[in-house]
Amino acid sequence: MENAIRKASILIEALPYIRSFKNKVVVIKFGGGAMSSDEVLTSVLQDIVFMKTVGILPVLVHGGGPHISQEMTRRGLSPKFVEGHRTTDRETLEIAKDVLINQISAAIVKKISDLGNDAVCVWENGDCAVKAEKYYVETKTDRGELKKLDIGFVGKVTAIDKDKFLNLCNSCTIPIVPPIARGISGDVYNVNADNVAAFIAESLGAEKLVFLSNTHGIMTKPNDEKSFASTLHEDEVHELIDKKIISDGMLPKALACIRAVKAGVKKAHIINGLIPHALLLEIFTDKGVGTQIIV
Repeated sequence: MENAIRKASILIEALPYIRSFKNKVVVIKFGGGAMSSDEVLTSVLQDIVFMKTVGILPVLVHGGGPHISQEMTRRGLSPKFVEGHRTTDRETLEIAKDVLINQISAAIVKKISDLGNDAVCVWENGDCAVKAEKYYVETKTDRGELKKLDIGFVGKVTAIDKDKFLNLCNSCTIPIVPPIARGISGDVYNVNADNVAAFIAESLGAEKLVFLSNTHGIMTKPNDEKSFASTLHEDEVHELIDKKIISDGMLPKALACIRAVKAGVKKAHIINGLIPHALLLEIFTDKGVGTQIIV
C-alpha cells in the first residue's frame, strides 16, 4: 500500500508540469558519450515516449562521435580534430552518414516503435530537414591575423524545414535528428549536434532544450561534486567560462544553452543521461537532477 501511495504522490507532483508543458516543444540532445549502453538508451527513449504520451512534443537530436571514431579505427583510419571539430574528408563523411543515419537513427526509430510510438528520421531518401553551409575554423596566425582553416565537409546550420518538424510533432510521430545536413549546392555536411539542437529549439520556439550528457551538470568548482549548481543565470555561466571552469565538452553545451535561452527558449538544461529516467526527473519534479540555465 505504501508503495502505491508513493507512486500516486509522484504522479500528483508531476501533474502541474504535465499541464504546463502540454503541446509544447521540448528538444532533447542525446550525446554519444551518454549512449553508453542499450540499457541507458532504452531508459531515455522510455522517458521520451512518456512525454509524447502525455501531450508534450519531443524532438530528439542525437550525437555519435565515439561511434564514428570506432568505425574509422576499424577501417584503419585515424580520426583527426581541429579545435574540437572532426576533420571530415569524403571517406569520413560517408562513414559519418552511415553511422549516424543508417545505424544510430535507425536503431532509435526501431526501439521507439518497440516501445509503442511512431518515430521517423528527418533524413529521408537523401533529403534532410536540416540545412547548412560550409564551416571554416577561424584561428589566428603568429602575427595575430585571422586565418580560416578548411576542415572538409563540416557545416554550420543555417535553416530547418520548420513545417516538416511541426507536422511531425503535431502528429503521433517523434522526429529523430542525426547531425547531418545538406547545403544549397547539394553538398552534405557533418554538423555539431549541440548546435543543431539549439538551432531547432530556437526555430520551433521550444519550451525547453535539454542536453543529456555523462556528467551531472555544471559544477562551480572543478572536481567538487558538492559545488553542483541546480540553476545558473547567463552571466554566471560566462563567468565560469572565463575562469575555464566550464571547458572541453561542457563548453559547447553551455554556449548552446545560452544561445537558446537568449533566443527565447524558456529554459535550457544539462543533465546526466546515465541516471535512470533523468529526463522525467528533471522535467516533472520540483527539485530536478541537473543544471538549468536561464537569462
